[in-house]
Amino acid sequence: MMSATLQRILYVEDDVDIRTVSKLALEAVGGFEVEVAASGEEALVRVREFVPDLLLLDVMMPGMDGPTTLRALRTLPDTEAVPAIFMTARALPGEILALKAEGAVGVITKPFDPMTLADQLRALWETQDV
Repeated sequence: MMSATLQRILYVEDDVDIRTVSKLALEAVGGFEVEVAASGEEALVRVREFVPDLLLLDVMMPGMDGPTTLRALRTLPDTEAVPAIFMTARALPGEILALKAEGAVGVITKPFDPMTLADQLRALWETQDV
């Protein structure tokens, strides 16, 4: 079930520094409620108690990468239709198309400006049919 407004974000990122800075920026600047997970496996546990409006997924992670994590989340009733945005340092056009083919509404390239991250997410969020 998709919310009409973006409030709750599940952010899956294995890099602790990026995860910490992004969470702070999304909460302080964006006003979002952000739950973080350090891995795809952890994300699958977190969504049992925190149902997000948006999935924000790092692409390259050890174990389950971002696309694998998204496919796993799509098998769960609470997250099967939740919009997803990928974050990646490898932003070649073919890779971006492949990520969108996985069902992402958008891709944000790294490095990114934490202070504008909330605006980027909102802009991508507004491109969907809600």
